[in-house]
Amino acid sequence: MRIGRGPAALLAGALGFALVGCASNDATAPSAGGSASSGTAPAGQPDANGDGKVVIGVLSPGDINDNGYYESFVIGAEKFATEKGWQVIKRGNVPPTEALSAARALCQQGVDMVALGASELKDAIPASEEPVCAKTSWYVPSSENIPQTPRVTLSSDDPNQSMLAAGYATGLVMQAKNATKAGFVTGMEADFSVNAAKAYKAGIRMVVPNATLVTTYTGDFNDSAKAREAVQAQISQGVKVVYPYLGGATDAAAKLANTGGALTLTPGTDRCDSTDPRFDISVIFDPGAYFAAALELFAKGEMTLGTTKKWELGKDPYPAVKICKPTPEQTQKMDAFVADVASGKTDTAATVAKLGS
Repeated sequence: MRIGRGPAALLAGALGFALVGCASNDATAPSAGGSASSGTAPAGQPDANGDGKVVIGVLSPGDINDNGYYESFVIGAEKFATEKGWQVIKRGNVPPTEALSAARALCQQGVDMVALGASELKDAIPASEEPVCAKTSWYVPSSENIPQTPRVTLSSDDPNQSMLAAGYATGLVMQAKNATKAGFVTGMEADFSVNAAKAYKAGIRMVVPNATLVTTYTGDFNDSAKAREAVQAQISQGVKVVYPYLGGATDAAAKLANTGGALTLTPGTDRCDSTDPRFDISVIFDPGAYFAAALELFAKGEMTLGTTKKWELGKDPYPAVKICKPTPEQTQKMDAFVADVASGKTDTAATVAKLGS
């Protein structure tokens, strides 16, 4: 659900969405933001190669028409590009072994930017230094296993921030219902999913100190039957909020939670307007939002290569967490929490370590 291969970022690759297609969903590009180190803004952006047109090339290791993580990377970009009169060339289901050749092929088609949908395709990056790609800018979701190179803009965030905020929002709605037990349903038990659950628990306990979190690892992010079984078991244990931290099984889990009277959260996108299933809290950290914001900078000629943009809660449009139907008091408390994270008053890592175990 998150860019690259950071703690929660690994979930994106683990979800394993299949099939290839072209995205056509509508989305709104957020305002550009994020912190960046110094780098170079090549002359000529966005028409980097000077051929009189702007072409964005996107490579994805998964399905770009999956209504999920991989599609989210391109839907905002497509809308933004359409409004600008740009062209987008997309290729999904690119095996990591073909990443380098696929990137070279994009450059041969005259793209002005090469964007990788996930860090699984990091082996494409050497092409950025080759003559065939000399007049291209590159955008790559960042992680600790991708070194900074002169021709690439990396993008990253801190999973602790969004998951702690998700827990804090959950704590507020639990407090209003005098609830003390929440549930977390995810796929495989790996470092990223374990750490996400810890941060989520810590956020809840910031509001409801005696809260407990029932965590279930189904072993598969996309198996709807296993997800429903886990949700049903948690509801039977008295869980009042279920976080389906899943991929393809998200909606099945959320629908059952709706039926059982439990509140639900989204794993990465804003779905407060969804009615089937219903979501009560949107936890927003989808990679498409970051990419669309980078394109906004690109359009202005301000995207700097050789830098890493770190998107921060409270400082940038995303990541963000919102209670779908908050009370005025909940809004006030949520705003104060976000401000404390942004100012450094709340040390997210220390808070997770203290309250998440």
